[in-house]
Amino acid sequence: MKDVSTKQISSMEEESRLIHFPISMFSIVMGLSGLSIAWQKALGTSFPVITTFSSILATTVMLLVSVLYLLKITRYPNAVIAETKHPIKINFFAAFSISLLLLSVVWHRFESLSYVLWGLGAVVQLSLTLLVMHSWIHHDHYRLEHANPSWFIPVVGNIIAPITGAKLGFIEISWFFFGVGIVFWLVLLTIIINRLIFHEALPARFKPMLFILLAPPSIGFVSYSSLVPELTDFSRILISVALFTAILLALNINQFRKSGFFLSSWAYSFPVAAFNVALFRYAELTLSPIGFYIGVALLGGLTLLVLWLSFNTLKAIKAGEICKPE
Repeated sequence: MKDVSTKQISSMEEESRLIHFPISMFSIVMGLSGLSIAWQKALGTSFPVITTFSSILATTVMLLVSVLYLLKITRYPNAVIAETKHPIKINFFAAFSISLLLLSVVWHRFESLSYVLWGLGAVVQLSLTLLVMHSWIHHDHYRLEHANPSWFIPVVGNIIAPITGAKLGFIEISWFFFGVGIVFWLVLLTIIINRLIFHEALPARFKPMLFILLAPPSIGFVSYSSLVPELTDFSRILISVALFTAILLALNINQFRKSGFFLSSWAYSFPVAAFNVALFRYAELTLSPIGFYIGVALLGGLTLLVLWLSFNTLKAIKAGEICKPE
């Protein structure tokens, strides 16, 4: 009887953890995909073991997180509905579609696979953008204190689509996604800066999300250079804003260090990876060896960052600190 009771308790604990499995887990896939893309930009076709391993790792985590969240949908639909009504968690549903779009870049050498990932990701991303913006407009529960950089994810995430879309020949569709993302980036940036300056500071566990400010100009530069493959005044503005944001965040690194580790700390990874890829692309367009070497140095730091995040995530999972009531 004792053994049966132990098994029952263990089963109940597993079920309880599943109901609290957060949609924000897809941010891990975004970080790993960004790391894989950065390594590909740095190495090209050299050292295929590294690029293949990072690509498979990102894809494996994507499959694992997707399966677990699908189980949550089937077993605890009310918990999922609650996340869609949460003023912050709702934004992370687009992390799923962004992960698909990023994986289409990761696997760009396999055109058919890249096409499927991009097509599915683009459709889901546009759908989620419309649903989230509908929620923002027809709401009765949003407050300015809810505004934080995660609001960029469902709308500004559209900027990622042209990176693969342009290569696949979908030029007009890619311009559509880029236009939506870039314009609403400016709109949301104004709202979020207003909230950061004139209202209370973000809670400690939300502070890593400030790094999301680095993603739009960085990925915007990469995306725009896919549509316009030369250095223009607009692309210079984007990379300059990205560089300024990176410097601003670096000067405040001690504040982030004091915050410790949360699952939201994965918000460090993709923006840094996006900036890293933007540096490599800028070096490529300007034929600048200095820019490339700076990118290589940053890639080393990004790799260490992802290792630190992965270690602390596994440690937190083992300790039962993730997938629990907030």
